[in-house]
Amino acid sequence: MQILIACERSGLVRDACRALGHDAYSCDVHAAEDRSRFHIRDDVRRHLTAGWDAMIAFPECTYLCGSGLHWNGRRTERATLTADALAFVRELLSAPIRCIALENPVGCIGTNFHRPSQIIQPYQFGHDASKATCLWLKNLPRLEPTARVPGRIVRWRGQLVERWSNQTDSGQNRLAPGERRSMDRARTYPGIAQAMARQWFSPSARCVVSLLDLI
Repeated sequence: MQILIACERSGLVRDACRALGHDAYSCDVHAAEDRSRFHIRDDVRRHLTAGWDAMIAFPECTYLCGSGLHWNGRRTERATLTADALAFVRELLSAPIRCIALENPVGCIGTNFHRPSQIIQPYQFGHDASKATCLWLKNLPRLEPTARVPGRIVRWRGQLVERWSNQTDSGQNRLAPGERRSMDRARTYPGIAQAMARQWFSPSARCVVSLLDLI
């Protein structure tokens, strides 16, 4: 299969797909972190009509995620950037590609388009971390959890709740501010990358089977 991994710099999802024998390429305006020859450094919109069988897209969430939307009412330039980001999401979701998955945190995509197909957590896929992640799916099945990692039990506001290693007891992310903060938070967890490749694009996956019907 020809698979496009849009807006990916880490190469984690791309390499998970290539490990299954697929012709997968990542594409981003930034250079690949691993300097892979299977990375296209360009605006992905120039490549959406190149005959891909499937696409997994990770659009930049800075102006889409719920945690920052409260600034839009105070900064008109930020509201414009959110509108531009939503237009980009619309282009990705309407691309002429049979199988599409789009990933983003909880934010304004769900209120401007439609609710996500599912919301997953890293702790469902073998990681001691919490980060609610939305998936919008076209001709792809929902991801099935692979290995749940239980969180530590803390008392918060009179209740016992689970917290994971990337969280404080109050639930805030521990990652300190810095130049790499947004990049590190955006990086796909390896367990999720493996689940995407294996559950969507392994020889027995429903997406692959449906594509074979077209040959």
